[in-house]
Amino acid sequence: MSTIEPVFRIIPTIQNYDWGKKGKDSKVAEFAPGAGICGFTLNQSAPYAELWMGTHVKSPSGVVDRKQNLTQILTENPGFIGDQVSRRFDTTNGNLPFLFKVLAIGKALSIQTHPDKKTSEKLHAEQPTVYTDPNHKPEMALALTDFKALCGFMPITRIAEYVKAVPEFNSLIDSSIVTEFLNCTNLPESEQKAVLKKLFAALMTADVSSIATQLRTLVARYQRGGQKPLEEDVKDLVLTLNEQYPGDVGVFCAFMLNFVRMTPGQAIFLGAGEPHAYVEGDIMECMANSDNVIRAGLTPKPKDIPNLVSVLTYTPSDWQKHMVEPVDITPRTRKYDPPIQDFTVLQVKTQKGETETHEAIPGPSIAIATEGSGRVSWSGGELDLQAGSVIFVGAETKIKITAGDSELVVFRAYVTA
Repeated sequence: MSTIEPVFRIIPTIQNYDWGKKGKDSKVAEFAPGAGICGFTLNQSAPYAELWMGTHVKSPSGVVDRKQNLTQILTENPGFIGDQVSRRFDTTNGNLPFLFKVLAIGKALSIQTHPDKKTSEKLHAEQPTVYTDPNHKPEMALALTDFKALCGFMPITRIAEYVKAVPEFNSLIDSSIVTEFLNCTNLPESEQKAVLKKLFAALMTADVSSIATQLRTLVARYQRGGQKPLEEDVKDLVLTLNEQYPGDVGVFCAFMLNFVRMTPGQAIFLGAGEPHAYVEGDIMECMANSDNVIRAGLTPKPKDIPNLVSVLTYTPSDWQKHMVEPVDITPRTRKYDPPIQDFTVLQVKTQKGETETHEAIPGPSIAIATEGSGRVSWSGGELDLQAGSVIFVGAETKIKITAGDSELVVFRAYVTA
């Protein structure tokens, strides 16, 4: 077995899901040449949805100038993961606790949630071809460009306003459930959650033909300018979602889930059981090492409405509850630290000729350059960086990130347990 330095280039993989931005409009396609993806040729009509960096069994990253992939290298070199992380997480066979991604979203992803660890294990045992691993999937989305998403249930009072104001919405739900929901605002929190679950379940299981009919009516009303003041904020969203997924029940989730508009540098965290749908934009995404998704709308893929309805937390709130506020740990490094142990993300910005030093971390990390050029160095050598370059950094390795002739931006995901 030949030796390998603790810092080395890895080759991410591309996922060409239908919702991805197409051709050169996609950040994924933009980064592909710098990432060294073998045989990559831009197809302007093809969707480039996700860039995966990690060890997930579905699509592990390659390693430059090596026959082994990243999983195999880490299996042979467990010290690169580190004892501290291996004691806290299952790192068997080179498994990293996190998966790092770039997403380029051209049209809305499905109304979805991710199961907790216990539910993931159950679903994987029952439906291994659908739920491909037994892990949970909390995730953080960090905006690279202007970004739109549906995120978590709105406050009860806000949903109630839409129930009263949008006849096409409330006509899909049994009147007794509507009445119970409108009268629940003074109930204890646990009882409010139960009533919210009834409302959401009734919507998601409504008659398919009735959904299509009411959506046609709603869209026609909006197109002739018949929206009420309350509906102004969601009118364009409803029209866009219906254009992308005609007649889909997920369009009505615009009246139950927070509509979020984020600017570059803002981030949201979504724990297990939080409903969401990314709508448009480019993001860095970090998550626990899983690909488990429970879908219920805005998708041509199989839906699993019973499981989605059963696992949601039904915790209504303003969307700001999901925000991750970054902390500047140095003038050049910003830290995004969600409320879990599986991962943390750093954003590093170094100006022309500047160097940022990161002291050794007792766990593994993956970093991608998203703007500019420069180099990363450590005690054993250095590697050049350009937009799209992806590197692995082993545990307990001090590195320096130096910008070249312009600003260099790097995102680094890591875990320390």
